[in-house]
Amino acid sequence: MLYGHTLLGSYELAILVKLLLAALAGGLVGLEREKHGRPAGLRTNILVSVGACTMMVVSEAFFLKYEGLDVQSVLRLDPSRTAAQIVTGIGFLGAGVILKEGASVRGLTSAATLWVVAGLGMAFGMGHISLGVISTALALISLTLLKKLDPVMKKDRFLTVTVTAENRESLNDELLTLLEKRGLVLADLSSHVDVANQEIFFQMVVTQQQKRIGRELTQAILQFNGVKKVHYH
Repeated sequence: MLYGHTLLGSYELAILVKLLLAALAGGLVGLEREKHGRPAGLRTNILVSVGACTMMVVSEAFFLKYEGLDVQSVLRLDPSRTAAQIVTGIGFLGAGVILKEGASVRGLTSAATLWVVAGLGMAFGMGHISLGVISTALALISLTLLKKLDPVMKKDRFLTVTVTAENRESLNDELLTLLEKRGLVLADLSSHVDVANQEIFFQMVVTQQQKRIGRELTQAILQFNGVKKVHYH
């Protein structure tokens, strides 16, 4: 452990080692995100980890600088407050990489990764090398090895389908019948009518499909009378 002590007689060297380890941990995790084209990639994860490490070193420095003060002093120090503020700040950064598109949500893993690398930086900043190394290894395992389980895990796929058609009452029933014949479950349905143009709009969120059927379902819906446009994602 490298708490507020020196390394080879140098406090600056101890800080350098902490920062380099934090950068390495953040870089390893960020490299995996970068390879998958995620918005929070290599540079972002390195900056988060190094930044968290720096703030923890500063927090530790406050304590070391004023450790000689007794309980009668006017100045009160609580180094743990810095760590708490790091966690709060990362929450805002993580929220910025989460994107919601219909029923699908993207960026949750990237947000969690930022949260983790902040913890890695805090661990190395406090000199808890073993904790940082173990956490880095577990993070990399969860991002790489566990991802290989996706093809063998059975899970529902959500598909959002938007239909624009001439306004006629029977279209709703025809769409529901089509979904039922294909064994699909309607998770959500919304619609509205454009009276001026005599058009009706449906937005359906379907699930239970075991393969990607967006194009196939679109072709089937286009066979209905009055359907003008179908969009899916």
